[in-house]
Amino acid sequence: MRVSQTVRVDAPRDMVWAVVSDPARWPEFMDGLTVSEVLTPRPTGLGSRWAVRLHVGAAALGGTVEVVEFHEPGDLALNAVTGISLRVRWRLRERTPGRTDAELRLAYQAPGGFTGALADRVAAPAVQRRLRNSLATLSELVHA
Repeated sequence: MRVSQTVRVDAPRDMVWAVVSDPARWPEFMDGLTVSEVLTPRPTGLGSRWAVRLHVGAAALGGTVEVVEFHEPGDLALNAVTGISLRVRWRLRERTPGRTDAELRLAYQAPGGFTGALADRVAAPAVQRRLRNSLATLSELVHA
């Protein structure tokens, strides 16, 4: 299942990047997300790994994710190493000075063939809502 949301943030791209690229800050704005621990010596950058969980309903989805793309100050991508199949991508584009479009894309696939695909579809509206809430909170956090 693929879901995405975009928000225009009233802040320069570097300010948004400072928050988005730091996993220690994610629980401040990511709705339902917990980062339980950094698993590599470097907490940020290419190759860093974190244990993350996203609560969707009664389930906590996630596992270990690794940064597979890190291009300051605009592109960050993570893939799941353990847990459900998961890919997360942040794209930050400064459209006008001091205003940044922040896009968050999430692709995930629950195991289990047909029942997993059905679970993905059922969870999609809740995941979409989590993304929308997260970007709204990010906008408020960075704008403040």
